[in-house]
Amino acid sequence: MQTPSTVVWPELVVWDVGNVIVRWDPRTLYSRIFPDPVERDRFLRDVCTMAWHGPTDCGVTFDDNCAALSARHPEHEAAIWAWKHRWSEMFSGPIPETEAAIAALKARGVRQYALTNMSHETEDATFAMSPSFARLDGRIVSGREGMMKPDAAIFRLTCARFGFSPEEALFVDDSATNIAAARALGFQTHHFTDPAALRPALEGFGLL
Repeated sequence: MQTPSTVVWPELVVWDVGNVIVRWDPRTLYSRIFPDPVERDRFLRDVCTMAWHGPTDCGVTFDDNCAALSARHPEHEAAIWAWKHRWSEMFSGPIPETEAAIAALKARGVRQYALTNMSHETEDATFAMSPSFARLDGRIVSGREGMMKPDAAIFRLTCARFGFSPEEALFVDDSATNIAAARALGFQTHHFTDPAALRPALEGFGLL
């Protein structure tokens, strides 16, 4: 256990984006395409899976990914291409508690960065969804870097590009896997599961 004299307080925050700053869920879109929840869940489990989507977060284009999947599932071609053409419908707006926290941290002069698994093709539209993004000091987008969380390389790249050590940063993400990867590298972490718990956590780390 750390004693008060050995506690190292974080000096900056590294934010995940999806389901931390803005809400993202493919079900938001596909509930409109498949009114039957069983049919929707089967499609997302067996066709447009997160494993299939993953390469777009690492630089593969939506066109290439959707075309390859449509060739395997021609009966679902329209629904597969909706993943590209109706991408924005997967979002349901910013998370107010995070927006408020980012504004409060900015007012205190705390450096803040985004580290997100995201296609380079959707980057600009996503980062226009909240004024909070303009308050950040920089961002790392996996689709531009050709690497993605939880790969240690993208965490190290973030540190190198923005000039800080892992121990100086608080990393906030909704993925337990990403949290574990960051913690293994020395980041201080907050697993984002409840928006109401965010500000108390930031206060506990001495950031607010």
